Amino acid sequence: MAENKKTKLFLHLKKWLENTILKYNMVEEGDRVLVAVSGGVDSMVLLDLFSSPMLFVPPEFSLLAVNIDLGFDNDNGNHSLLRRHFEENGYEYIMEKTDIGHLAHSDYNRKNPCFLCSRLRRKRIFEIADKTGCNKIAFAHHKDDIIETLLINIFYAREISTMTPNQSIFGGELHIIRPLAYIRENLIKKYAKECRLPAIENNCPTSKVSRRLYIKKLLNDLEGENKDIRENIFKAMGNVKMDYLL
Repeated sequence: MAENKKTKLFLHLKKWLENTILKYNMVEEGDRVLVAVSGGVDSMVLLDLFSSPMLFVPPEFSLLAVNIDLGFDNDNGNHSLLRRHFEENGYEYIMEKTDIGHLAHSDYNRKNPCFLCSRLRRKRIFEIADKTGCNKIAFAHHKDDIIETLLINIFYAREISTMTPNQSIFGGELHIIRPLAYIRENLIKKYAKECRLPAIENNCPTSKVSRRLYIKKLLNDLEGENKDIRENIFKAMGNVKMDYLL
């Protein structure tokens, strides 16, 4: 866990994390939570904040950090760094190497590698959750991700939908939770830098040309004219006027 536990930024992020957990009833007594740790900044911050002492969340729950290595060859020892971080901080963890990344980018699937990669990675996470007795899966999707997903689904999927903070799946046997749902990406990056958290570089060949990156750049341009654009979109999702939709 990070050392700077009493900084103003830590207390700010911790407040929003706990408020979100309580608002959406994400954690209950006796829960076993699988934290999906890609090794990127967002998931490292989620693990750090989630594993620090809670003031208002039930104390009796456990965490399991799970890293699915997608199999890209040029990790430059980053996964060894991640393993060392888990061990030095006493996290219970599972690290699994796969060929998901290569399969998703194979010749027969070049049209939409992101979809297949995400699907296979989640399938494996669900299998590990079942095997290890986890009833909750925590993903590190933050406020910006939720906003971007809404626009991606409108632009490309022809639907008005996004990620939900607490999502029941498999008939309620499992829940996907997103404790960072109310925290902006820039604050997450700032905290990771402040605490010197290790992060694995994203070596996916599609990461620089993804739809999400396009939407992020679009929002940045719009934010140059209206600094509240992201906040307005986020609040609009809680202010839906059904009578004015088709």
